[in-house]
Amino acid sequence: MDLHLFDYTEPGNFSDISWPCNSSDCILIDTVQCPTMPHKSIPLYTLSFIYIFIFMIGMIANPVVVWVNIQAKTTGYDTHCDILNLAITDLWVVITIPVWVVSLVQDNQWHMGELTCRVTHLVFSVNLFGSTFFLTCMSMDRYLSITYFTSTSSHRKKMVCHIVCILVWLLALCMSLPSTYYLKTVVSASNNETYCWSFYPEHSIREWLIGMELVSVVLGFIVPFSIITVFYFLLSRAISASGDQENQSIRKIIFSYVVVFLVCWLPYHVAVLLDIFSILHYLPFTCQLENTLFTALHITQCLSLVHCCVNPVLYSFINHKYRHKLMKAFTFQYSAQTGLTQLTNTTRVSETEYLVLEQNSK
Repeated sequence: MDLHLFDYTEPGNFSDISWPCNSSDCILIDTVQCPTMPHKSIPLYTLSFIYIFIFMIGMIANPVVVWVNIQAKTTGYDTHCDILNLAITDLWVVITIPVWVVSLVQDNQWHMGELTCRVTHLVFSVNLFGSTFFLTCMSMDRYLSITYFTSTSSHRKKMVCHIVCILVWLLALCMSLPSTYYLKTVVSASNNETYCWSFYPEHSIREWLIGMELVSVVLGFIVPFSIITVFYFLLSRAISASGDQENQSIRKIIFSYVVVFLVCWLPYHVAVLLDIFSILHYLPFTCQLENTLFTALHITQCLSLVHCCVNPVLYSFINHKYRHKLMKAFTFQYSAQTGLTQLTNTTRVSETEYLVLEQNSK
């Protein structure tokens, strides 16, 4: 989960940028001009269509999860708190996608002003980190709830949940502020094109860039994935080892949690690590390598955002109890008087009426 998501541009084009400093303060940077990537617009437009698809699915699934969790009146408030905040973070991530798509189809140019650049990046980054952190908290919560906190009062669980959620949001904000602070809009002197890039302190640009990328890899992937894997492994062991069909299904779902997180995030962070090795010159510079990294970063970061669509299905809709709540929140009723199908909020009707509706839907 890199803080510079969507900031990557084609390698070798920095020699004609009007840097935001006075000539006396600027440092001279040797650059190598790589030839333009052939047919570059094809993958960029293809990725744009995928981003739009992610946006549409995410804008449907996540609001449903948010609404159902707000409406739910259950005793297991702590887990619902995690799911609710996860859906909120994923929703805000997908809300920013159209802005990035506009920039992407314009070859990463930015024509929406520096304020929009910073605000969009901050919203995107905070919620992207928040999504990963809430997934991590959820893995710990599910294990601890059935092993150590089974007798904890509901009131205490609510209080702990609120505290943890506040800390997660604050941590995500702290992770996002440095890169947002250094964001600037710059103009190319040769073609007057404007870009939204991070400009770190000039005497330690490479150190800042490497440091921010390493922090995002460690705190955005390695630590969360390790915690998620350990706690879901412990949860799987805590479940009865009997051959009960329901327990087997639970283990499969737990395994899918780990696999989906790995599939969505591992390729992107591998690409980021390769980019770090390139910056450190551990990998010899070639235009082919830079073009490959450029393509890999764009493709893998698109894959990483698929989690915004998968999370609602994996953590909410796949659960039969959650589907029960969803049916209870929204049920289509046929009106004999009007001949129309009405959307009814069954949380306001009796349980008997709901059971009748459920039987009729079968």
